[in-house]
Amino acid sequence: MPKNSKVVKRELDDEVIESVKDLLSNEDSSDDAFKKSELMVDDQEEKDVDVEEGSDVEDERPAWNSKLQYILAQVGFSVGLGNVWRFPYLCQKNGGGAYLVPYLVLLLIVGIPLFFLELAVGQRIRRGSIGVWNYISPKLGGIGFASCVVCFFVALYYNVIIGWSLFYFSQSFQHPLPWDQCPLVKNASHTFVEPECEKSSATTYYWYREALNISSSLSESGGLNWKMTICLLAAWVMVCLAMIKGIQSSGKIMYFSSLFPYVVLLCFLIRGLLLNGSVDGIRHMFTPKLEIMLEPKVWREAATQVFFALGLGFGGVIAFSSYNKRDNNCHFDAVLVSFINFFTSVLATLVVFAVLGFKANIINEKCVTQNSEKILKLLKIGNLSQDMIPHHINFSSITAEDYNLVYDIIQKVKEEEFDSLGLKSCQIEDELNKAVQGTGLAFIAFTEAMTHFPASPFWSVMFFLMLVNLGLGSMFGTIEGIITPIVDTFKVRKEVLTVICCLVAFFIGLIFVQRSGNYFVTMFDDYSATLPLLIVVILENIAVTRIYGIDKFMEDLKDMLGFSPSQYYYYMWKYTSPLVLFCLLAASIVQMGLSPPGYNAWIEDTATEEFHSYPTWGMIVCISLMVLAILPVPIVFMVRRCNLIDDSSGSLASVSYKRGRIIKEPVNLEGDNTSLIHGKSPSEVPSPNFGKNIYRKQTGSPTLDTAPNGRYGIGYLMADMPDMPESDL
Repeated sequence: MPKNSKVVKRELDDEVIESVKDLLSNEDSSDDAFKKSELMVDDQEEKDVDVEEGSDVEDERPAWNSKLQYILAQVGFSVGLGNVWRFPYLCQKNGGGAYLVPYLVLLLIVGIPLFFLELAVGQRIRRGSIGVWNYISPKLGGIGFASCVVCFFVALYYNVIIGWSLFYFSQSFQHPLPWDQCPLVKNASHTFVEPECEKSSATTYYWYREALNISSSLSESGGLNWKMTICLLAAWVMVCLAMIKGIQSSGKIMYFSSLFPYVVLLCFLIRGLLLNGSVDGIRHMFTPKLEIMLEPKVWREAATQVFFALGLGFGGVIAFSSYNKRDNNCHFDAVLVSFINFFTSVLATLVVFAVLGFKANIINEKCVTQNSEKILKLLKIGNLSQDMIPHHINFSSITAEDYNLVYDIIQKVKEEEFDSLGLKSCQIEDELNKAVQGTGLAFIAFTEAMTHFPASPFWSVMFFLMLVNLGLGSMFGTIEGIITPIVDTFKVRKEVLTVICCLVAFFIGLIFVQRSGNYFVTMFDDYSATLPLLIVVILENIAVTRIYGIDKFMEDLKDMLGFSPSQYYYYMWKYTSPLVLFCLLAASIVQMGLSPPGYNAWIEDTATEEFHSYPTWGMIVCISLMVLAILPVPIVFMVRRCNLIDDSSGSLASVSYKRGRIIKEPVNLEGDNTSLIHGKSPSEVPSPNFGKNIYRKQTGSPTLDTAPNGRYGIGYLMADMPDMPESDL
């Protein structure tokens, strides 16, 4: 080593020793105040836990067993029933393959940035949704409570759908399938087909009459459907057992519940591509209709689908992410899970339209056969001349192309009398254009197609088991969005809370297994989540970018990830995403105002659906659902703003970081933590500014600040004493 370097080293060592001496002397001068703050800590709380920089012991929070388990949990939560029965419908309705363009654009400017934001705040603060937003600003703590309320509303009816799937799953172990043909009714004189089934179809009848035993209106309760009540109980028992130990129990189940649907979808795709007419369905699906892509409605529906497909605002994303290590690359997770979700939707769309193409082909063949017989009758009675029919046409084995040729000829020759002939145009496209979504797709259209499969019971078992697993994966995240924040905030036992939550949800959920229960499912689906979740995510974005500070948040991300995220996210979070969310909120309100509030009731006499408006009490319920979901936000804001509750009782606990130690202490966020040191009441001290990142304060300022500390920028409580030299800080 060169001689001069030793001199420099010795001088540096001297400076370090001097600085340490200064710090120790200053700490002694403030020792009384420091000890006083220590005495203020609730002595009934558990002992302090040392957290040195680089230590693996941060708190006793559970953690994922592996990165794969965590990714599967997020995928299972985001990939749900909507990917199978909502995305294909939207794709078909909004321009086929052209719909993928607005969907991808909105995924990049809204979906991935907001998903990344929720992953980051959960991982950074390591709390559920209530704790996260309390940490950022206690006045916005209601955001977390609103997320919990929405999760509870959604869980109530979402588990009913799992119950329906369990019922169909249990009925699939028989050949032929019970919805294969219409039932026969016997009376004293003769046997005839059930009229309601004959007017509709076997699968439609089975769904509305055998499964739901549906009433004719919302007001007509009809009593409990005991078959569905038992299935609902089974669904809640499954959820409770899976969630009772938190991620230790649900995490292991994720390996099956998240991966099994992909096995089934791939099997269905391979089988579907081997079916006659499947290519017609896929071609129809992805034929782009570019003119539709320019309509605002398409972009609104694409944004809504992106928003709900990723589970934004529910709190499940934050809860799952909070069990990660703080140096986990959550940016990679956000991009990976978002694109897995997208490609799952595309895969499900391929499967759905391969099967629907097969079904359309069968229906078209029946149409050709029936109308060919009509043409033969018309030829025999002389209404049509044999000279019209091309010589190569053989009605005993006529193809769809030949029939359409004959149909066009007859239509041109018999232009005035054509309508009276009663002939139909048998086009596969007409059948494929009949847009079906939701329960109509899963429990009617798809079940009808599977009855024509070879070994149909096997495919039915696989399909409904897939629906159960898709539903359970989403339910795990939804329940985690309720349980984790409450456990973090109120320190209750997770096992007890899980059992109570599932029991309460089951008993409230009995309204969905009445004979009129399907109408309540529609009501909750339309009104309990859409607007409240949009408001929640808008407030989340504002809380991070405006209250906490976008620059400070970017610094936290740099500390967590080990690299600076792209400036793309900075501009998305600060400008683009809020603008798109406000536009989506406005469009949703307008759409809700223009669409008459109501539901489609099943009329037994005509065997058709008929639109009914909600009665007055039904409208009150709809409005109440939206108000109750968002009500925690203004309530918590006013409570914090007006100091209506005293947090010194320790009922709400928080974690503060002081000189490398985690200290459990009562929360007094609305006042100022200075009261812990200087003995002041909350009203005597100024309210802190949570949005500013203050590293150093002027001497003489008796306030307490959170300064970044360590790799993760967690911060520790630091009292600035009047006699402490500014240079020593």
